[in-house]
Amino acid sequence: MPSETSSQAAAVAVPASPSVFLTVFPSIMLPMFLAALDQTIVATALPAIAGSLGEVERISWVVVSYLVANTIAAPVYGRLGDALGRKRMMFVALAVFMIASVLCALSQSILQLTAARLLQGAGGGGLMTLSQALIAEAVPPRERGKYQGYLSGMYASAATFGPVAGGWLTQAFGWHSVFLVNVPLGLAAAVLVMRLPTAPVRGGSLQFDVWGTVFFAGCITPVLLAMERAQRFDLSALPAVLALLGLAVVSLVLLIVQEKRAPAPLLPIQLFRQAGIWRTDMLAACVAAQTVSLVAFLPMYLQVVRGASTAHSGFLLLPLTVGVAIGSLFTGRIIAATGRTAILPSIGLAVSSAMLLSLAAFAPLLPTPAVTAMLAVGSLFTGTAMPTVQMTVQTVAGPRFLGSAAASVQFARSVGASIGTALVGAVLFATLSARDPQTAAMFADLVERGQVALALLPEAQRLLVRSEIADAFRAAFLTIGCFTTAGMLFAWWLPVRRI
Repeated sequence: MPSETSSQAAAVAVPASPSVFLTVFPSIMLPMFLAALDQTIVATALPAIAGSLGEVERISWVVVSYLVANTIAAPVYGRLGDALGRKRMMFVALAVFMIASVLCALSQSILQLTAARLLQGAGGGGLMTLSQALIAEAVPPRERGKYQGYLSGMYASAATFGPVAGGWLTQAFGWHSVFLVNVPLGLAAAVLVMRLPTAPVRGGSLQFDVWGTVFFAGCITPVLLAMERAQRFDLSALPAVLALLGLAVVSLVLLIVQEKRAPAPLLPIQLFRQAGIWRTDMLAACVAAQTVSLVAFLPMYLQVVRGASTAHSGFLLLPLTVGVAIGSLFTGRIIAATGRTAILPSIGLAVSSAMLLSLAAFAPLLPTPAVTAMLAVGSLFTGTAMPTVQMTVQTVAGPRFLGSAAASVQFARSVGASIGTALVGAVLFATLSARDPQTAAMFADLVERGQVALALLPEAQRLLVRSEIADAFRAAFLTIGCFTTAGMLFAWWLPVRRI
């Protein structure tokens, strides 16, 4: 496979013209923007959804169902894109995504909304995977760094912009608008995708791995559900968590057996036998765990501990997303100019890890502007990992497995983000419970009502509660810093150092 990759790369190693940029980048950017935005835009609408539909105890399924379907769909679209053509499958993914968005808006119960979100995730997984593979299909290898930098920056911006947009839409037009806004954006994306050149299909006749898909779903779904249950840190949930993990292990064994014998495997085992693939996927998982955990928990920290309003906390998140975007853009250009890849996140994630671990150690002593500045610096250097990940797997996999390689990265990111966020939540609430169960019980009310709830407490209790929550967040920041440190180690361990 390496010889095939080298010959293919040499065959197309010509610079991409400005017309290629104007044709390819806008056509791929909007579908990826939709997929990234929808992972976070629903977050700020959840209280309104719960108030409208009831069943508050099941509201987390609105998020988990999308993530489950998105993770399962990624390798499915990768294989179908290889076999049937990525441009054709992009239209399918957009259609599924828009139809599901309308069904979400029309839902009359949490169960209906959960089912619609499963369908929406099935479309969103295709948007992300196919966007990455289409870059590799249309752009020469050395030039891909710039495009991956653009896409990574856009992805980070969309993920952080999502909660702000969701809150504004919900307040102005109701929670249904959070889903309906996907329809005009999806139609615009379909028009732009029409401009993409139609590449010859390399995958031959379609031989779809049905049992591989079933076993894959049986593996990843219980893991995500177990992590979601584990966030509650309730011993009564332990038997269910262990049963789900046991089901995942059985499904994993069956999946490996199936993929070894399948003529057209969903997840080609030969890809994961290559150190360049699995180490890069682990790097992607660690970085996703860091970035998504920060986006999920940083607003809580800023509002409860730092006293920021909802709007102000959204503003304070901007350095986070701007830093990742700038870091990704510059990294893409450096890769395009020098061909060097792994050295950039190896150094960048070391700086990011130092910022997060310092925040865990010294956050109570730092003013809010200093905390924001440290997060901005850490995010800037975290951006070095995003273009490197896609460039490395595309180079190692070769043209034949571009779709499967891109899907493996999306799979790793989804699993890393879900497990990382669940683990940070468990650490946060476990630390609070160990320190003061009463404060832990108050935390949900403090997050929902913010300074209003704190103002009702006596001054001495208010100071104590803030101190205990601040210490719990220090443990959460330490956990996030460990994700970044692990990502740094995998970056130093990457076998592909230059393309």
